[in-house]
Amino acid sequence: MSKYYISASILSANLANLGQDVQNVINAGADMIHFDVMDNNYVPNLTFGPVVCESLIKYGIMSPVDVHLMVEPVDDLIVKFAEAGASFISIHPEATKHLDRSLQLIRNKGCKAGLAFNPSTPLTCLKYVIDKIDMILIMSVNPGFANQEFIPSVLSKIKEAGDIITKSGRKILLEVDGGIKEHNIKKASVAGADTFVIGSGIFKTDNYKETIKNIRSNLE
Repeated sequence: MSKYYISASILSANLANLGQDVQNVINAGADMIHFDVMDNNYVPNLTFGPVVCESLIKYGIMSPVDVHLMVEPVDDLIVKFAEAGASFISIHPEATKHLDRSLQLIRNKGCKAGLAFNPSTPLTCLKYVIDKIDMILIMSVNPGFANQEFIPSVLSKIKEAGDIITKSGRKILLEVDGGIKEHNIKKASVAGADTFVIGSGIFKTDNYKETIKNIRSNLE
């Protein structure tokens, strides 16, 4: 198995034919399906709820579901997405009053816990909760909208997060989300990322299989 994972963001999928479009991208080689969950409160947009997650799983989607909660507060939706079948649930440290408790809730509900950082959010809190997370998600755009440009200064933050993971000695995925395309994914991987959220870079192309093949070629 490749050491790199592609998490295809349904924010850019064909919502009128979501089940089939998601299945097509999995068949083309995506490793996970990514949910950008926005509440028009923590971020200025409104997207998917847990019923969409549950519906895709009932449709027959077997790949891990990677849920990124851009919501505030988080605890209620942690429970609902876990019950809907999520595999990973990532939250932002600013979105909960009790970060340690919220991360533990994710794990108690049987999911892997992720901690997401906006471009300007420091990684300081990691040293207090590193034992409770399975993924670090670095945002390479400001959250809230699809089709944004990758922020180059985030590359140093990816490296910083990778160094923290190495020092911890724990197996933690390092995910990057925002503006990832064929032309810049290698820079993110060299900085230390191993998991890549890609939306329009896959779903807005004509041939998912060829696109994912090219992405993996750039990584390797």
